[in-house]
Amino acid sequence: MADQAPKKIPNFGATKRLKKDYQAIEKDPVPYVVAKPLDDNILEWHYVVQGPEETPYIGGYYHGKVIFPDTFPFKPPEIQMITPSGRFQINRAICLSMSSFHPETWNPAWTVGAILKGLQSFMMEDTNAVGTVQSSDEEKKRLAKESLNFNLKNNIFVKLFPQFKLET
Repeated sequence: MADQAPKKIPNFGATKRLKKDYQAIEKDPVPYVVAKPLDDNILEWHYVVQGPEETPYIGGYYHGKVIFPDTFPFKPPEIQMITPSGRFQINRAICLSMSSFHPETWNPAWTVGAILKGLQSFMMEDTNAVGTVQSSDEEKKRLAKESLNFNLKNNIFVKLFPQFKLET
């Protein structure tokens, strides 16, 4: 099971921005993605990417987390996947242009929704990067079938995303 990130005290700007981003994704959700911050730590968000149709991820539920620095949006977040997917290493930072691996390309205008869209897009590619793995479509399909049962063993997943418990 994934542990929570060490709790930091966000600055006022980070808190305000993350609350605004949360309202935005509640109002206009990213397709195939749900996300929310921990109740007691707005700097740690958890997300679930649902495997889109016509991909080897169909039927899968991929839980991960985004850990924002206390200086967000001026510095990029760390992004991790918790559920085995055949695309990303679990519980390891993923190298994306909008992650903590590339502060030089970070744009403070990028919202949580944009970050999640970027992650989802990168998941559908086969580009090699730090935090990724190479696997066959058959392996990805097998992991998709096992993903929900894997996630239901994670207390944070069950607490934040009770709607998926009903799908078993």
